[in-house]
Amino acid sequence: MADRALARAAAAVAPHALELRDVRFRWRGRPSFALSVDALRVAPGERVLLVGPSGSGKSTLLSLLCGVIAPDSGAIEVLGSDLARLPGAARDRFRGEHFGILFQMFNLLPFASVMDNVVLPLHFAPGRRRRAAERGSVAAEAMRLLEALGIEPSLVRSGTAARLSVGQQQRVAAARALIGAPEIIIADEPTSALDRDSQQAFLDLLFAEVTRAAATLVMVSHDGTLAGRFDRVVRLEDIARVERGQGERAT
Repeated sequence: MADRALARAAAAVAPHALELRDVRFRWRGRPSFALSVDALRVAPGERVLLVGPSGSGKSTLLSLLCGVIAPDSGAIEVLGSDLARLPGAARDRFRGEHFGILFQMFNLLPFASVMDNVVLPLHFAPGRRRRAAERGSVAAEAMRLLEALGIEPSLVRSGTAARLSVGQQQRVAAARALIGAPEIIIADEPTSALDRDSQQAFLDLLFAEVTRAAATLVMVSHDGTLAGRFDRVVRLEDIARVERGQGERAT
């Protein structure tokens, strides 16, 4: 509880939702791979598109931003807290409370129900669970999000996530990321499996919910044509340096 209270107090006066300074990271066991980011700042409520080709280090950068991995040096400040200074368990708690993550492959539990998939992060984030229940109940908020994202109530009751189409699974994954109003939404290539019309429809729904929650959105994509939907576009090659040996790829 003390960790979350301190994070909230720091976030209230933090000038940036996210800030990276002089970050250096090298994968253990892969001495020929390293990622360096001198500076990256994202304002509260900003929608930022990070663009880079396959192998440019996008996944590694997202893992650093979310505290999944810690840098070898430098600062990663999120809502006023430096993730680089937190031990692993504290980073996990912080990520659970303050980040909603939309994975490229969705990472749904295939044999769990739609509802169980959506509320899963709340089991590890008491603060998010309280926020999700502010308007009534957690289940009611989950249903509101699912319906807002285009999931019919009949689909919620019909069985497991494995029975949904790709587009439906994507929307369930978005509801899971958004539930409990985390301050920061991270989306990793969320539209890569969709055609152009479906992309635009999904982004309309996602942005509407991000705006409703006053959240900060950082989305990674190789598709630069999405740029017009965002407040700012950041090219990975402009902020990050990747070093790798012959035959190796960044992730």
